[in-house]
Amino acid sequence: MESLEELSEEETPREPTSSSSPSWKLTGKEILATKTQNYFAQTKRTKNILIQVALSIGLSSIWRFPYLCHRNGGGSFILMYFFMLLLFGIPLLYMEMIMGHWLRVDNIRVWKQLIPWLGGIGYASILVCILMSLYNSIIITWSLSYLGNSFDNSLPWNQCPLVKTINVTDLSCLQTVSHQYFWYHTTLSASGHIEEGVEALVLHLTLGVFAAWCLLFLTMITGLNTSMPILIFTVFLPYILLLCFLIRGLFLEGAVASLRRMVTTELSAWASLDLWCQAGGHVLYSLGLGMGTTINFSSYKAGEDNYIQMASLVVLVNLGTSLLVTSIIFIVLGFWATTSGPTCVEMSVAKLMKLIKKGVLPQDAKPPEDILLLPALDYLEWISHLPQHLQYQVIHSTPSCSIKTQKEKVMEGPGLAFAAFSQAVALFPGSRFWAVLFFLALVIVGLNTLIRILEGIVYPLQNSISIFRRHPKLLSALVCLGGFLGSLVFTGHSGSYIMSLFDDCLVPLILTIIVAFQNVALAWIYGARRVREEIFGDLGRLLWSFFTVLWCYVTLPGLLALTTICLMQLYQTEPPYYIAWNSSMSQEVKQPYLQSTLGWVTFLSMLTFLPIPVYPLQHWWYLQDHIASDPFGKLQSKKMPLVPPKPLQLPKRHVKSQEGNSESSSKKLSLPLIRGLNLNPWQFSLSLSRNSQSSSWFSLPVITSVTSISSVRSVSLPISRQVSPASTAIDNSDQHTETKEEERHENSVQ
Repeated sequence: MESLEELSEEETPREPTSSSSPSWKLTGKEILATKTQNYFAQTKRTKNILIQVALSIGLSSIWRFPYLCHRNGGGSFILMYFFMLLLFGIPLLYMEMIMGHWLRVDNIRVWKQLIPWLGGIGYASILVCILMSLYNSIIITWSLSYLGNSFDNSLPWNQCPLVKTINVTDLSCLQTVSHQYFWYHTTLSASGHIEEGVEALVLHLTLGVFAAWCLLFLTMITGLNTSMPILIFTVFLPYILLLCFLIRGLFLEGAVASLRRMVTTELSAWASLDLWCQAGGHVLYSLGLGMGTTINFSSYKAGEDNYIQMASLVVLVNLGTSLLVTSIIFIVLGFWATTSGPTCVEMSVAKLMKLIKKGVLPQDAKPPEDILLLPALDYLEWISHLPQHLQYQVIHSTPSCSIKTQKEKVMEGPGLAFAAFSQAVALFPGSRFWAVLFFLALVIVGLNTLIRILEGIVYPLQNSISIFRRHPKLLSALVCLGGFLGSLVFTGHSGSYIMSLFDDCLVPLILTIIVAFQNVALAWIYGARRVREEIFGDLGRLLWSFFTVLWCYVTLPGLLALTTICLMQLYQTEPPYYIAWNSSMSQEVKQPYLQSTLGWVTFLSMLTFLPIPVYPLQHWWYLQDHIASDPFGKLQSKKMPLVPPKPLQLPKRHVKSQEGNSESSSKKLSLPLIRGLNLNPWQFSLSLSRNSQSSSWFSLPVITSVTSISSVRSVSLPISRQVSPASTAIDNSDQHTETKEEERHENSVQ
């Protein structure tokens, strides 16, 4: 993914200057320069689109969507998700994109400029990014674990793992699919429930988390210069692999039935509140809404884009990727269900007879002739009575299928994608090569997702705290060290269950409330109509009125209803559940969360929303203390009359093509405002801090100048946040007229 600093340092190509002379009078150099400028502008636009697409191909599409879809009924979840994408996803994503492009500031300063007393929304977004970065790092660790095991001579998840002593308990691997057994026993070393094994850490997971954060730290201090070929390779490699898996999976047994089940919709499932909560939360999660990353990216990205098309493209790519991955996983699940039970016993017996006939296995390993007529578990009992050396040979000669008759839902937990893709990789010739390639791509996708989340933490803090601007490496060290220590809670034997608690209950609730605050702040407190008028005056484009209607009357009531549903699901009489592993039965079971566990969700939620009420209190306390210590300033402010506001007039349509023009215009507008308005010290210091140049790092943009819209908003009245550009222009013209009249009066007196 391209670094933020490089994006900010790249200059936007100048628009070809308009000339009254016809095109046939242009010289050859001018025509070549015009073509070059158009080429670079188109290249920049293509690069921006590829970056947005790369960000949308994240862990949310490859890892999270498939297991949520499988858990919530397949087609019913897909239809609900598509419905919410249209009504919530596109309008809210467009809202964050246009806010960042309009104000050209980071996620914290956006809300300080629009509604100062709601400036804590940006800090709440940073806290939710911290929570998401913690459990996203363990997903990268799982990918690293599978990548390391892919270099073995034979893929370890294709067969039951080697054991020192063979007994009935170890034969439990044959009761389930070996890929699922490998996930719970080898990768996770999972405990039976969430309260067990918290204090004990799994060594290879701890080392994997350390390696993941070291990679992130190296990325932050060096900054990766992503060229166009590397960006194209990063975007299209996952799609090439996924298409290969899909084509191969279509030839498996039960593939058609699995795809039919995936698209089957039961309208009765829409009565489930859990379905609404899961689908709505995933819309916000997958598009990065409420985290501030979209606002940050749009604020430093150069060029003029059609953000309606951009938001629609991101949503379509996200949906298409999710459906492609889900199709592959449902095909694998159908294959598991088809080859389980008596079919698995028949396949195992046939393979044993071939090996005995070839002389690979002795005659003592020959199963009874009537074994196929007996229940499937009798085959497992026959293996348990064999000598130990024969048990070892028979177990590792049987195919990777389940002796027990499996239902359609063979696996429901968050490791579904890893178990299913490990099965898909094993179906190819040269499976080691495909395994290395796929899990390497999965690691890259996970790192891209986590880097995007960390940008939502680092970029605003660098712009807001001076010590981090002077010592940027200190911020990266603190973020990575804190992230590593916080991620250790997910490396225990019950770490996957704690991760499910964060992913299912905590993060969707927090994102929904934060986005609801953003929506009500922009659409109702600041005013959707006012936003539409000011964007027209500043950017020269008129927002589509349909989106302002959606912000006011569709997305906001929907977000409030979604918040109510999530709270009801969390604190209802029957608590939510998580998927745990029962080693004695070799299958997944549903375990309810204890009230003490849900108490942590309440505590972390309140901690995340704490900046929203604390920020206005701190602002009020600072103002009261400053006014009490400076009574002369208070008296002076009373004597200075306010400039009466002029009626708002829509300016003529214009487009700002150069930041230098906007910078010069900001100086012209800020001087009369500073002289004529009653400023409190906090607002004046805030305006100075916004205009100060700061060195930026971790590929973060250096904001060396503030556009005219930023300078106008930084000088605010206590009641009204800003004076519109139209009224400012009128005030400037009036002052210029008054100055001329005074000079004429002095000349006449002389």
